This record gives sequence, C-alpha cells and structure tokens, in this order.
Amino acid sequence: MATERTLSIIKPDATRRNLTGKINAKFEDAGLRIVAQKRIKLSAEQAGKFYEVHKDRPFYGELVEFMASEPVVVQVLEGENAIAKNREVMGATNPANADEGTIRKEFALSMGENSVHGSDAPETAKEEIAFFFSGLELVG
Repeated sequence: MATERTLSIIKPDATRRNLTGKINAKFEDAGLRIVAQKRIKLSAEQAGKFYEVHKDRPFYGELVEFMASEPVVVQVLEGENAIAKNREVMGATNPANADEGTIRKEFALSMGENSVHGSDAPETAKEEIAFFFSGLELVG
C-alpha cells in the first residue's frame, strides 16, 4: 500500500451546519491525517476555475454558485491509499445510494448539497491540492 495525499473539501451545506469537526472525525477515525487545512470563501470565479472540468455539464452553473455561496474548508488528507479511503468514507455522490456510516449518508442534504468533495485519482489529487495549497502549507 502506498501513502498518498488527496484533497478534501467540506462544502457550504456542511460548514453552514457546523459539521466540520464531525466530518473530520470520520476521516481521522478511518486512519487519514489532516496535513493542511483552511477555511476560505471561494469567489464564483475561483469555484468556476476549480470545477472547470464540469463546465459543459448541466449542473456546472448551479455547482459554482453553491460552492461560492458560503465558506468551505479545504484540506489535504494523507494516509495509506488515501484517495480510495477518502472516497469510501465520503460515500456515494447520491446520499440515497451511500452506505450507512458514510459522510454523505449521515450529513448530505441532497445530491447537490452532499457535504464533501474528494479527489478521484492521483493526478487529480495533485492538481487539486496545488490549486489551494503551496508546498509550505503541507505539514505532514
């Protein structure tokens, strides 16, 4: 198994409901370490740039608006197979299909307001981490 890093975002629906600590406890209980973290307010331009990969999808505008609506917590998680582990802890995108005990099953309000984002591959994780953090901010 390889030690990896992955980006995690606690989305506006979760920060609004003060769930940051409960969500982070799930990551830590799963063996992931938080090696960088900050609470920020994305502009629509920043959110649009981050989610640019989805620009041709019908939900893009709504996603950008949502992600810029309130603060988010961006963080880097580290651990053995961190990308897969994070995605397992998050649960399925649609909370109705998420396994019991996952973040989305417990905290998501809907498919759109699903509380968390996580990188889906090593290349994506590297790009997404660099979008929010400089190397000096990664203190694992």
